[in-house]
Amino acid sequence: MVWKKTVTGGALRGSIAGICGVGFLLFGYDQGVLGAVIGLPSFRDEFDNPDAILEGIIASFYDLGCFFGALLAFVTADRWGRKGSVAWGSWIMVVGTILQTTATEKIQMTISRVLTGIGNGVNTVNIPIWQAESFKSQNRGAMLVIQSALIALGHPLSTFMGLASQQADPSSFAWRWPIAFQGFFLIIILIVLPFLPESPRWLVQHDRVEEATVVFAALESKHATVNDPKIIRERDLVMASVQRERELGEASWSEVFTEGPNRNISRVLLGAGPYMFNQWSGINSLAYFLPITFERNIGLSTQLSLIISGVLGVQYFLVSWLPYFFIERAGRRTVMILSAAGCSFCMVMIVIMLEVDTLVSQWVFVAMCFLFFDIFSWGILPVSWMYASEIMPLRTRNKGVALGVSSHWLSNFAIVFFTPDAIENLGPRLYIIWAVFNASFVPITYFFYPETARRSLEDMDDIFLNERFGVTKCRKPGPRKLDTDSDSELEKEKMPSAMQQEAAY
Repeated sequence: MVWKKTVTGGALRGSIAGICGVGFLLFGYDQGVLGAVIGLPSFRDEFDNPDAILEGIIASFYDLGCFFGALLAFVTADRWGRKGSVAWGSWIMVVGTILQTTATEKIQMTISRVLTGIGNGVNTVNIPIWQAESFKSQNRGAMLVIQSALIALGHPLSTFMGLASQQADPSSFAWRWPIAFQGFFLIIILIVLPFLPESPRWLVQHDRVEEATVVFAALESKHATVNDPKIIRERDLVMASVQRERELGEASWSEVFTEGPNRNISRVLLGAGPYMFNQWSGINSLAYFLPITFERNIGLSTQLSLIISGVLGVQYFLVSWLPYFFIERAGRRTVMILSAAGCSFCMVMIVIMLEVDTLVSQWVFVAMCFLFFDIFSWGILPVSWMYASEIMPLRTRNKGVALGVSSHWLSNFAIVFFTPDAIENLGPRLYIIWAVFNASFVPITYFFYPETARRSLEDMDDIFLNERFGVTKCRKPGPRKLDTDSDSELEKEKMPSAMQQEAAY
């Protein structure tokens, strides 16, 4: 895809951040849109009043598609490039969106959900990498917070879209329009992409050094040239990093599953844990089906359920910014432990309120749902997407994080699949399961997870070399220090794992 150099400097960086933000927003929107329309009479009439099992199939097969899309991205990303991969992923989503919008049969809706998921899986792998490789290190933390917040914003947007179009019920427009609205984000992405550059690091990897130098200069400022010492230094650092990657080579899968002196399999298991904590906390058991959760558990109307779900989503978006201010100071372990304990408390209260079943308890149930989302966003959410990439050795990093994210998508698929049936048949007992899981995360994190905050990749290598598998002794953040090692800094900042910042949500 040819880059048309029309903007430079801050405007160019802002444009890349903006189009990546649209991609994150679309990811969040997709997670919530089916839940916003699945309870509408027009949707249920169109698909012969699907039972709880079919609801689970239609919803969860999207996550299965995301899983396969993420795997596809790892196979093809180096060939297509970051920007090219986003274009392919977006076109796949366009086809999936059209098929979803025009669906009249259950099989068409299910297959089109898978197809949309594949495109989204490709995008959610490549957009964060493209963004990370185009921004300087001092912007990286802010970008991670913005990414999470925009994903959170997509959920209430889909809910309010469903609420607005509900007025057209019983016309099928009531559910087709919110699904079709995915195309709005995709059109923006596809129109703007030709005006943005490919990742300069990807260009260096493919020996297109002159093009990469031009991109570095364009990203720096309007007045920067390819001969500026600062641009040449940045280019040379990336070239040195790429050369080191080539010398190290890519680890085989057998090496990833071998303990060895680097404790590879231990780190894979520890890295996959927070991804699974994310899903088995019960977050998507609520998020995907929030309106029907309120309808079926406490008997609220469809309209009121959508309104409350939308307000909850807006609050979730607002509070998801807070970890930026404390996650480095408090450390990953502390926020994870407190978040898991708080989420377990909320689930216990939800069970109690559903068992009491009075007017007051029903509204306390709603309040506990709000509190659960808030506490989740303060700890489990951010840590789950950063921890694996912070403990994996460089040689096995991509494959190790890929396994962690795969566990995330497969867990997501399983939970979304059985949730509608569980709401119908288990009732409050469903939330006991989530309470127990969240409670178990507290001792697991305390005893087995070393602290990574304010520690370099090299620091973590030393920790794992000096600790055998078992109870960790590294329980506090590292000392505050300024890392002046250029090569180390470059490895951490210019070589993000393909799955490091996928969001999540």
